[in-house]
Amino acid sequence: MSKVTVITYGTFDMFHIGHLKLLKRLSELGDRLIIGVSTDEFNAQKGKKCIIPFEQRKEIVENIKGVDLVIPENDWEQKITDIKNLNVDLFVMGSDWEGKFDYLTEYCEVQYLPRTKGISTTELKNILNNPAKKVKEEIDQIFKIIETIKNNLE
Repeated sequence: MSKVTVITYGTFDMFHIGHLKLLKRLSELGDRLIIGVSTDEFNAQKGKKCIIPFEQRKEIVENIKGVDLVIPENDWEQKITDIKNLNVDLFVMGSDWEGKFDYLTEYCEVQYLPRTKGISTTELKNILNNPAKKVKEEIDQIFKIIETIKNNLE
């Protein structure tokens, strides 16, 4: 019986429970799990800025139970080459990518999994950014009040 090789790609910035659950589900779909972690350079091309540098994100993913191999994701075009060279049977992405990778069915099975509800890196970044934004808005408002008082005193 041949082993089933599964592959997925992601940034895995600010590693959280959604990432962990995804990798656990992926490891249950086959015998060998390969993860492509997006490099900082590739994320910059996509307009994304990571908080955690590539080498650290890669090391985190490499140390998750069930992950057999971690490779750098350098560009959109490498997926076909990776699938061929690594003998991939199943390509899996989150349901937010539904249909975007159907062209890969020529090379392997393609599956889309539902995302973990209530958590995402985008949500975490928004939570971290909002307090700073709120403080900036309050400071701006204070300066407007000071400017009004100053104008009234003149």
